[in-house]
Amino acid sequence: MKLHDLQPSEGANRARRRVGRGTSGRRGKTAGRGMKGTGARDNMKPGFEGGQLPLAQRVPKLKGFRNPFRVSYAVINLDTLDEFSGDDVTPDSLASAGLVKEGSPVKVLGRGELHRSIRVKAHAVSATARSRIEAAGGTVEVLPPRFGKGRPPAQGNALTNR
Repeated sequence: MKLHDLQPSEGANRARRRVGRGTSGRRGKTAGRGMKGTGARDNMKPGFEGGQLPLAQRVPKLKGFRNPFRVSYAVINLDTLDEFSGDDVTPDSLASAGLVKEGSPVKVLGRGELHRSIRVKAHAVSATARSRIEAAGGTVEVLPPRFGKGRPPAQGNALTNR
């Protein structure tokens, strides 16, 4: 079967009703639109339902709140860091290894065990991860937060910069 062989099943499509073809026909003159008014003319606004409350107004709007300042961390666990080659763990080295997305802030979590000493630089570290890294002889450095694409925030505001 090919695309040009497809056709609707028998009786699925019906011929369009031709209305407004003279006063003698059953659907002539006003063509089922009544006498005068908006419904009889060709300028009905989209979504108009004949005076009943339209669907767009009946259905409630989406509720909730999307925080524009939310920080979404790329999460990395200790078991992944244990398999990671190299002693220096930074967001750039993790991104080049394909473990996190480039430019996203990194948070280290404490799932798994760490069997070697590593130096971790991340934007956030859980208490469990910090204690396990330091117990293995490693160090932890928390980086300042990223704003936008690696830019620091503007100092002060419009009132203090006068």
